[in-house]
Amino acid sequence: MSRPVWILIALALGLTLGIAASGYASQRIAGILDFADAIGTLWLNGLRMTIMPLIVALLVTGIVTAARAARAGRLTARALVWFIVLLWASSAAAALITPALLAIFPLPQDMGQSLAAALSGTEPPGAAASIGDFLRGIVPSNPFAAAAEDSVLPLIVFTLIFAFAITRLPPEPQEKLAGFFEAVGDAMIIVIGWVLKLAVVGVFALAFVVGAQAGASAFGALAHYVLIVSAVGIIIWLAAYPVAILGGRIGLARFLAASAPAQAVAVSTRSSLASLPAMLRGAEDLGIPDTRSGVVLPLAVALFRVTGPAMNLAVVIYVAHWYGVELGPLALAAGVATAAITTMGAAGVPGEASFLTSIVPIGLVMGVPVEPLALLIAVEAVPDIIRTLGNVTMDVAVTAAVTRPEDSPETEAAP
Repeated sequence: MSRPVWILIALALGLTLGIAASGYASQRIAGILDFADAIGTLWLNGLRMTIMPLIVALLVTGIVTAARAARAGRLTARALVWFIVLLWASSAAAALITPALLAIFPLPQDMGQSLAAALSGTEPPGAAASIGDFLRGIVPSNPFAAAAEDSVLPLIVFTLIFAFAITRLPPEPQEKLAGFFEAVGDAMIIVIGWVLKLAVVGVFALAFVVGAQAGASAFGALAHYVLIVSAVGIIIWLAAYPVAILGGRIGLARFLAASAPAQAVAVSTRSSLASLPAMLRGAEDLGIPDTRSGVVLPLAVALFRVTGPAMNLAVVIYVAHWYGVELGPLALAAGVATAAITTMGAAGVPGEASFLTSIVPIGLVMGVPVEPLALLIAVEAVPDIIRTLGNVTMDVAVTAAVTRPEDSPETEAAP
């Protein structure tokens, strides 16, 4: 069985045993709960320790890669514009859609309170910052202190400035710095891979604590979470069809037929990269020349995950709803920006690592507890299918829209 399946089994088993243990006298299981909580916290901290260096490395490599692609010709530059606009639109949409869904289908208050109380290590959010404090804190006086204090937004601002500065360097030093940060990112992903090998133990321990303290309501809350986040992803997925119809001027039936094989691969593999050959065939069925789809689609797979900003922000908004954290306009604006920016850098990060790398920064920026992510990663299998379906469908749709204008071969070549 795959690791996600084992993690899901660990979650179910931990919750079940925790619920069963809650029937015993509290003094009998207090020591067991304390030990399980310590194990789960150690595992979560092992994941969190890699986040800050990985954010910096991924943003630098993402910006440098995008800058190189933009210089490659008009076709890639136009594709990047589409990617950026849609990533920001996806993020902004989640800020509107997720609260609306939670207002229509709210998590029962007793469920949220019991689950919040079950995660004893969760720190309560601080008071919302004023506009003045928010603006003063955007540019860090010390980026290393910002990283140490989990001040993600100032760190992102510094990293963006630094990354754009790298793109202005001569080729040789630019290549050296880009290679260094790429190696740092790869090393952090390896470390995350090691920590995730212990996910079965960590998730089981945390689930046992939650089951013992929250009871059977934990199952209902997790199912509610999956439905809300998946619904946000489905809305973004469906947005791919207007992009193809209006942007690419392709009939709905034709686009459905062309994208169906790639969608089938996406469901079975949960991988955009594995779906790339089917996407290329689908683009060919739409009449897109190989010389164009062969440029845009690989670039999309490398840099563009349209469901990422929406579903990542939806997770954080859901956790805020879970804990009763009120999100003001500044928190939502910061979350929208962070979700859009970090998604582009994290497009090449695989599986569970991407879930944490992309969502932890958003939670930190918005003042929302990130501890629940250690449990939510266990039920990511269903939302991840929606993520991949939406990404693959939008990749084909954007390729159709980007390649619709009649360009001469010269405009597609590097200057």
